[in-house]
Amino acid sequence: MQDLLPELCDLYPAQVKLLEPVFQIYGAKKLFYGQVQTVQCWQDNSRVKELLASPGEGRVLVVDGGGCTHRALMGDLIADSAYLQGWAGVVIYGAIRDVAAINTMELGVRALAACPMKTERKGLGELAISVSFAGQAIQPGMYLYADENGILLSEEALDLPEGFA
Repeated sequence: MQDLLPELCDLYPAQVKLLEPVFQIYGAKKLFYGQVQTVQCWQDNSRVKELLASPGEGRVLVVDGGGCTHRALMGDLIADSAYLQGWAGVVIYGAIRDVAAINTMELGVRALAACPMKTERKGLGELAISVSFAGQAIQPGMYLYADENGILLSEEALDLPEGFA
């Protein structure tokens, strides 16, 4: 596998924004990118489950869980749904669970930590709003690029270097 993010930083230094390196790498897909969809929720993964059960069309779901690692906002069943629906990846400012199973899935996943506790589903959460964590404001419609070097954001889709399409 090649390193995409260093290439993008070299090609587009004024256009990319770097998320602070606070995320752990999960899932079998280490390099992923796509247009951002956002959800903000607190210890309730109702909206995460709902979104990842809908067609992903190569997008990346960015979940602002407030940095809470006391409840997992995604487990193996929701991750499997995301993969089957065509999501490129999921970035969670919070925790996931079922790590061994998720690590076998061809889905890009970044989260702060693992936690075995599930959430209570109360139907709470806000969709398609601006969220802010890891030093950046993230808007729906932005583009996110992730590999083992970190996570980048861009207001517009970036032309990928040869060999990464």
